[in-house]
Amino acid sequence: MLQDSKALSGRHVLVVEDEYFIAADIVRIFRADGAEIVGPVGAVEDALDLVHSTPRIDAAILDINLHGEMVYPVADELADRGIPFVFATGYDKTVVPPRHAAIKHCEKPVTPETIAKALYG
Repeated sequence: MLQDSKALSGRHVLVVEDEYFIAADIVRIFRADGAEIVGPVGAVEDALDLVHSTPRIDAAILDINLHGEMVYPVADELADRGIPFVFATGYDKTVVPPRHAAIKHCEKPVTPETIAKALYG
């Protein structure tokens, strides 16, 4: 449980993460606090499909590198739709393109609690 579990209650959160155990931890903790999880998915194409086909996404968690493919097309689509997101990644901020420089960045290893705080803190 997160310190402020009300922040996630009823929120539809897209999880884009290619590491199974990291995705599972995020899903478990966010669901325990009332979030509705969209995904998780571990590929850019799958994430874009969900963004286009899911009627409600309130926020997203994006790993930057998904099996060698950068997540920026997903970030661009979310930004165009006004959906807040956070990068949760092993990469430092220097790999983030200038157009996403203002996006919150959580460098791995990171806890689901830290990610939630970055989204709704």
